[in-house]
Formats: sequence, structure tokens, C-alpha cells
Amino acid sequence: MIPDDLRAPHAPRPTRRGLLRAAATVPALLGLGATPARPQDGPTPARFGFETVAAKARALAAAPFDGAIPASPAAIAAIGFDEWNAIRFRPERAFLAHSGGPFRLHLFHLGHLYRRPVTVNLLRDGVPAPIPYSPDLFDFGAMPAPSGMPVDLGFAGFRLNYPLNDPRRFDEAIAFLGSSYFRFLSRGQSYGLSARALGLKAGEPGEEFPFFREFWIETPAQGAAAATIHALLDSSSVCGAYRFGLFPGDATAVEVEARLFARTETAGLDFAPMSSMYFTGPSGRRLADPARPEVHDSDGLLVEAKDGARTWRPLRNPAARAAAAFGAGTPQGFGLMQRERGFAAYRDLDRAYQSRPGYWVEPAGDWGAGRVKLVELPTPDENEDNIVASYSPDAPLPAGVARELAYRMTAVGGGAPGTSALAGVLATSRPSPPVGAPAGTARFWIDFAGGDLALWLRDPSGVTVEATASSGPAPKARLEANRFVDGFRVTLDAPPAAPDPAELRVTLRGGGRALSETWTFGRPDAD
Repeated sequence: MIPDDLRAPHAPRPTRRGLLRAAATVPALLGLGATPARPQDGPTPARFGFETVAAKARALAAAPFDGAIPASPAAIAAIGFDEWNAIRFRPERAFLAHSGGPFRLHLFHLGHLYRRPVTVNLLRDGVPAPIPYSPDLFDFGAMPAPSGMPVDLGFAGFRLNYPLNDPRRFDEAIAFLGSSYFRFLSRGQSYGLSARALGLKAGEPGEEFPFFREFWIETPAQGAAAATIHALLDSSSVCGAYRFGLFPGDATAVEVEARLFARTETAGLDFAPMSSMYFTGPSGRRLADPARPEVHDSDGLLVEAKDGARTWRPLRNPAARAAAAFGAGTPQGFGLMQRERGFAAYRDLDRAYQSRPGYWVEPAGDWGAGRVKLVELPTPDENEDNIVASYSPDAPLPAGVARELAYRMTAVGGGAPGTSALAGVLATSRPSPPVGAPAGTARFWIDFAGGDLALWLRDPSGVTVEATASSGPAPKARLEANRFVDGFRVTLDAPPAAPDPAELRVTLRGGGRALSETWTFGRPDAD
């Protein structure tokens, strides 16, 4: 599930003449003393904004799709994995450094997988200026700097740095690199899962990867606490205008506004898609690693319905592709979470899985009939994303009809934001089935904690387990108080499911109401 820039189409680039004109403007944003180009006499151009990008997206959708990838100069084509990873943007050349704002813009160089050039513009007072390419912006390590490159070469992407963890240091807060992928962090977090602007049959055979053609980054004012990024998205099926509002801090949030246009009627849309990795852990029994008990960027999918009911689905590395859908209609929120925050669960000094963020999506408005979709793919190692979650609307996008989309995405720690009174699933484990159980029986330990469960420990007899299966025999469930976590443990024995694997569901109830979110698990035989 990595960005496939080798086969995804490229973006049209600005003319060399236009970039040369812009070269007089961009140094002013760097504080290098150059004088911005003076506008010619005539009407004052309209201020650049989201509607400008939307007009570009509409026009792009009405034109034939250009999927050709330009031939890279020999010096760029020779940049492989090791060489590309050694290239560093020079921090002393950071854009926005002299604007008075708290953000610093760094660019990613083309090469390796990232051969599609994108244009990156700076916006000042509503006027865009494309950033010309120069090898002087980068430190190439042991590799000689490429020479003779055109100023309209473009870049692979960019990142915005911000004093996220230390007021004296600028840490990466958000990065856009490859197709329509982006990642962002809250304070104290390290990168794990990725977000995407749009999916088309995400995680399914024949998946299409929309990509960004061009970006426009507004120059933040002095003391600004947020940054605004505009982007033009394209694919053979859908074009779109995007606006990202970045609010970095203890709980970094990205507010996304989009307007989509289809070239032809398009089904298989995926809104707010996320890609992650689950290699091994207690909820799956494949490819166990005794030295590292858990290896994953996310350990579960959480979905909250409009009525406040929550569903938790532990992730797995299945033996075969598995897909599931949750809820009906626009949810209150959904996201891939990393609930296990203890180092002892991972024991990995280098990768710091315990500090990986979860991404929590809160839709704005009605996204129409549909479901939250989860796709799990088998992976032989931890180097490939094998998990995809998104909202999949039922209705296709008609050609020429604008579709509005808005949501807020937050990089969270162990759980979703909000004030849910429901207990959550603390852990899911897969011990060996009981002696004498029929072959194929799956046993689960499900630990619930939080909410009012500590109160119910005073009267455990008032708590009951609601355990069901979508088909076949009902699972057997036994409830025990778990005072180590101020909660309860459910031991669930699921009999062999024939002819079809069952979808298992468990909820704790007491006092005539749900006390916990609903734990759900599917295809236990596929592990």
C-alpha cells in the first residue's frame, strides 16, 4: 500500500518563463533582499484562494486525462533508495523563515520512488509564486549535486516544520510526499500510519491512486498558530480542490475541505482514507516474534456512531485478504488507533511503536449513505502498509457534479477525543483453545477498562456479557473481574464456523444499558 509514483501519472508544470519571473518574488519570502516582481498595468487580479483551485479542478475534470510521466534527467533517474535517503534540505534555506511566522518550509527532492514532479507555490497577500528548483537548496551527501537541471524541474513534495516539542527547535509537523499521502504529528509522537486525500477502491484489486499536481502554501502571519495549504488533485477518474488547515500542538489537527469532480461517473470512492501496518501482536497468531511481542503502527479500528455507540475492531495480519464494513451512514467519528502505549509490549528501541499516533476523523455534515470500510492484507514483514480504513459512500460521483467534503482529523494518543462514558477494549489476546475443544475453536481474552467499570467492580454480578456471532453457533463467554485494570475480562470461545466464518461481537451491559464499546472480530480461522 505504498505510494506507487512509478506508475501514477505526472502533473503539468509551469513554464520556464513563469518560474524565472517568480524567482524574483520568492527570495523576498526568504528574506534575501530581492524585490518582488511589479505587476503590469491593468486590472488587479483576483486574490488566490480555494475557489481558484476549485475552478482549476473543474476545468481539469473536463479535459482528457494526461497520464504520461516525463522522462527524468539522467542525474535524477540515477537516484536510488540509498541516495535519495541521504539527500537533506538545507535548513538555512528554509522558506517562510523571515515571514515572522512560526513555520518553516522544507522541500523533498525527486528520485527513488518519487519521480512525479509537483509544483510548490508560496502565497503572499493572495499572490502565488512557484518555487524554482535549485540544487543549492539541498545537501546531497556523498553524491555530487546534479547540474544543468531546469528551474521547472519540480519537487517530490514538502514538509512544514514547527516548534512542536521544543520552542528552540523546528520539528516536522506535516509532510506531503507521494500520490495524495500526507502525515502529521502531535507533540511527543513519531511517524507511523499515513492519511490520504482520497481513495478509489482503496485496498481492493484495481485500486487507483489519485495524486496532487500542485500545492499553494499561504505565508502565515507573525505569531500564527495555524498554516493553510491548498492543493490540486487529479486522477483518471476524479479531480479535486483541497484546503488543509494545520493546527499543530499537543493534539495536532488538520481541517480538510474538498470539492470533487469526476471525469466520468465514478464508484468506489473512499473518503478520508488511512493506511497503516499491522505485522504481529496478541490479536493475531501469525508470524509471532518472541523478541518483539507486538509490531504495528495501529492496533485497532474505532468507529463511533451518531448515537454515541462505539465499535472496536482489533487489527490482524491475516493469511488472506479480509474486508469488513461498520455502521450505517455518516459516523460521529472513526479512525485507526494505537491503544497499546507501553514500551514493554514492543521492546523496539529504534522504531518506538509505542509513540505512533492514531488518526481520528470527525466528518462535517452528511457524507451520505455508506459504511466505514476496513481492509486487511497479508504482509510477510513490517515494511509494507497492509491496513486501510476509510468511509465508503454507497452512491457514485456523477460526472460534472461537484461533491463537497469536509472533516477534521486529529493525531491522537491511545484513544479518540471526546467524552464517551463507555468502557473501552484495553487488550485482545489469543491464548490456546481449551483442552478437548473441537478443532478450529478460537479462544479470546478481551480486557475492558474505563467508563464506569471500576464502579461495577463493587457489584460484578450486575454486569453481563452480550456475545453473538453473525452465523453459526453462538460463542461461549465467561466474565471475570480484572482488578489489575479496574475492569473486566471476557473469555470467549468461538466454535469452528462452517461453512462461513462468523463475525463475533461482545458488549458488556449493566443497569439496563451498554457499559462498553462493542468488540468485534471476523474470520478467526483466517489467522
